[in-house]
Amino acid sequence: MSDPATFIEVDERAAVRFVRRYRLSGARVWEAVTAPEHLARWFPSPEVTYEPRVGAEIGFAGDPHLPTFRGTVLTWDPPRRFAFSWGGDEVRFDVEPDGEGTGDGDGATLTLTDLLDQPGAAARNAAGWEACLRSLDALLAGQATVGPHVDEEAGIWREAYDRYVASGFPPMPRCPTCEPRQICEVRQRTATGAFW
Repeated sequence: MSDPATFIEVDERAAVRFVRRYRLSGARVWEAVTAPEHLARWFPSPEVTYEPRVGAEIGFAGDPHLPTFRGTVLTWDPPRRFAFSWGGDEVRFDVEPDGEGTGDGDGATLTLTDLLDQPGAAARNAAGWEACLRSLDALLAGQATVGPHVDEEAGIWREAYDRYVASGFPPMPRCPTCEPRQICEVRQRTATGAFW
């Protein structure tokens, strides 16, 4: 297993962070986290559309657990940082060359940071991103990917969620009122571990 998430504070917000090191060029890692055709193989919403510029609308569709929704590109600084709003969260992908590569470049470190709208989403989101990154790891290794939602069916998400809760990440409480209602229902089901 790759390194698990850490629960931290970033810009005065609770956040979960993953760090992955790849023996590939930063350009290949950047492409995997920004090109819609690659995002389709590992990101929670397999249909991501956007213009690569700050302030552009970014669309998310195809997640079996969420309605189609939109966010905003917050940072577009190729090939280093891509950040966008994801509901009330902010998701950041930072790619840094690290000199540890072999064969296909100098190596790169990917840091995925999810600044949470609700601190109580930490365990849920960490487990979900762990599933996504498992698919990203496979993509970057040249292996077939099945996407992150297959892990839910195998119970892998629940195991990761339980591990994060046991290590002190806040679990998602049931929310009595959220807008829109569909999102509230999704959050309630995720609190019970039905899916992330």
